[in-house]
Amino acid sequence: MPTALRGRLVSGGSVVDDAVVVLDGDRVTHVGPAAEHPDPPPATDLLLLPGLVDVHCHGGAGGSFPDSDQAGVRRAARHHRAAGTTTLLASLVSAAPEVLRERLAVLAPLVGDLVAGVHLEGPYLSPARCGAQDPAALRPGDPAELDALLATGLVRSVTVAPETAHAAELLAVCRMHGVLPSLGHTDADAATTTGWVRRAGPRASATHLFNGMPPLLSRAPGPVAACLAAAARGDLVVELVADGVHLAPETVATVFELVGPDHVALVSDAMAAAGQPDGAYRLGALDVTVRDGVARLTADPGAIAGGTATLADVLRRTVRDAGVDLAAAVTAATRTPARLLGLDAEVGELTPGRRADVLVTTPDLVPAAVYAAGVRVHREEN
Repeated sequence: MPTALRGRLVSGGSVVDDAVVVLDGDRVTHVGPAAEHPDPPPATDLLLLPGLVDVHCHGGAGGSFPDSDQAGVRRAARHHRAAGTTTLLASLVSAAPEVLRERLAVLAPLVGDLVAGVHLEGPYLSPARCGAQDPAALRPGDPAELDALLATGLVRSVTVAPETAHAAELLAVCRMHGVLPSLGHTDADAATTTGWVRRAGPRASATHLFNGMPPLLSRAPGPVAACLAAAARGDLVVELVADGVHLAPETVATVFELVGPDHVALVSDAMAAAGQPDGAYRLGALDVTVRDGVARLTADPGAIAGGTATLADVLRRTVRDAGVDLAAAVTAATRTPARLLGLDAEVGELTPGRRADVLVTTPDLVPAAVYAAGVRVHREEN
């Protein structure tokens, strides 16, 4: 039986103050003003958003994609789905080849169901900007190794440092497999970064812009300036972890003003502690301590080790704290990352024919209900 939802629709960069969205099976079948619907449900003050799309997430609810068992990774994926992220990439961290193969095998049963694919964050990263990556697991670019990992068909995105060995060959491997290349954890200068972006082609991204990169300086603009310029040209999408920890609200607002929401992907970068209390956790091979909701490496308390927020939390902070326009922020959490992954014909907007993924929130963007492929998701499944 069709499900009709009524509220303030925010999708595709626009807002309809009183709209009806109809879900039938796993598809959206109707979207339009409530006044034009023959039998609209009662009016509400709720917001109707497309299901959120998170291209960078390491875990949640105590489960970690880089190191948990099957039950743990399912728990993590379900935690984020119940919070409104209906399309999710499961992010791994740098590890030995045999560990990456083992993790892909653990995640394989989730791909196409609870997750849209896997994101390899490393191992071809800069030791100078390793952040919460295990330095012992970093290594120069290896096209043959990457080819074998991508041949599994499970990987949708790979983060590499532009200055790593064989960077051009790594890009060619990504293109051959239809996998999104993303630059990050890099100490490259602006010229090297710009060259990588130009070689990457029309679909590429920057992994958590500003984090895992040298700061932008007047005489050493580095990768941050190059990425902002590329995004402003329309050649790159930049990830922002707008959780109030990784970036100042003013930084988030500035990036939106400079490059626009069509070139920003809001991400959670969440790890196992998302939705959990403070305490001791793991991120791959490294110990993490969470205090006051902030995750840092236990051995290096200055290094942020992922986030503890969901993408819905990030979206709320982007609007509330950074002052970004609601429609723009929603675009950066839905349509832009969906397009980045090549999934925009299926998800990212609420239009007839798209998958029936809907996040219903209160006026202040607190999740109230989630529908994934037309089925209401219950938090109890966590």
